Amino acid sequence: MTTTTRTTTAPNVRQTAVAGSAGMFIEFYEYGIYGSFAPVISTVFFPKSGGGTGLLLTYGIFAVTFLFRPLGGVILGMIGDRVGRRSALLLSLTIITISTTLIGVVPGYEVLGLAAPVLLLLFRLAQGFSAGGEVAAAVTLVGEHAPTGKRAFCISFVQAASFGALLVGTLLGVVLTGTLSEDALHSWGWRIPFLVALPLGLVGVWIRRKVSEPPAFEQLRQTDELATHPVKDAFRSGDNRRRLLMAAALPLLNSVGYYVLFNYLPTYLSKQLKFGSSASFTITSIGLMALIAAIPVAARLSDKFGRRPVLISSGIIMTVVAYPAYLVMGQGSFALAVLGIVVLAVIFAGHTGVIHTALMELFPTSVRTTSYSIGYNIGLAIFGGGGPLIVTALITSTGDPGVPAYYVILSAVVTTFCTIYLTETYNSRVQD
Repeated sequence: MTTTTRTTTAPNVRQTAVAGSAGMFIEFYEYGIYGSFAPVISTVFFPKSGGGTGLLLTYGIFAVTFLFRPLGGVILGMIGDRVGRRSALLLSLTIITISTTLIGVVPGYEVLGLAAPVLLLLFRLAQGFSAGGEVAAAVTLVGEHAPTGKRAFCISFVQAASFGALLVGTLLGVVLTGTLSEDALHSWGWRIPFLVALPLGLVGVWIRRKVSEPPAFEQLRQTDELATHPVKDAFRSGDNRRRLLMAAALPLLNSVGYYVLFNYLPTYLSKQLKFGSSASFTITSIGLMALIAAIPVAARLSDKFGRRPVLISSGIIMTVVAYPAYLVMGQGSFALAVLGIVVLAVIFAGHTGVIHTALMELFPTSVRTTSYSIGYNIGLAIFGGGGPLIVTALITSTGDPGVPAYYVILSAVVTTFCTIYLTETYNSRVQD
């Protein structure tokens, strides 16, 4: 491999970081509002029944759509490696905007019967397809523009934006549950956050149209060295196949952390720990604010000391602290619940603020988006997206509210073990 000459200027890096972050925010805004309003969605799209069946079906749809993420990762990844990172990002953002808006207008079960959950599933499949290509393309776009010594820091704003989207979805839950009656919330109030996706998406497309392709990608285009068959090339060498396995297993804590620690948290607090809806959303919001503030700090540490030390430290501490933190949250006190989730958020930042930079640095430029998308989305589809469904089902069957802690601990152990075998890349250049 030969190193590329980086000519991206500081204003271009900032513009690219804004574009990547804005698109990531819109992409994961839907995940935030779907998770926050899952209890309401379950009553709108499924027939009323006891035992939490509707909620299980709602999270079942959430989990099934992750099976489409690897497909989206392959197709949008190929577009990113063959046509351009920006083209892939524009397409993914368009798909998520349309599908999220449609969820906000489709009638519920009382009007359409079984067609309602079927349409919900179809729109969520489109969202899964879109998100499958978004993460790798956005991180790659920003990472290939960023200077070597600040790469994780620049990428951290893209990752923080995904949690910012979850925060906005949660805050909307606070506002709507605090101002609307139960009847109003279930009949029309829950639709507002989904309809807001349309203007947000249009702004995101406008921002992304102004971004240039990274120097590393442009050099491959100018020398006619773009991958002709990115998927085949991704699996061609033994080294890259090993990197694909690493990309599937290494971010397990990130996947579980996003969807179990935070996306599922409002439901966990209200259904299992018996907090009110407003208190559940408020606790989650405070935890997310702590996480968003800590992510750039963790990224700067990894730029200075390396990816491996920060990832390993986060994984070990999470393994030790997760169960006590959930135990503290379960005491029924608002203040203790806030303390528990803030502690978990700061620890988790050490992983989620670094992991996507480490994954992006694993692969060569010619197949970076495709390889990154395939590896990351396969692991995510298996362990992350199904997290809320698995946790809900286990709690229902066992009655043990500590199930989320066990799930987080398992993911932290696996991630820490994988990180031990990770090659350090924090001083590496983006290579072709």
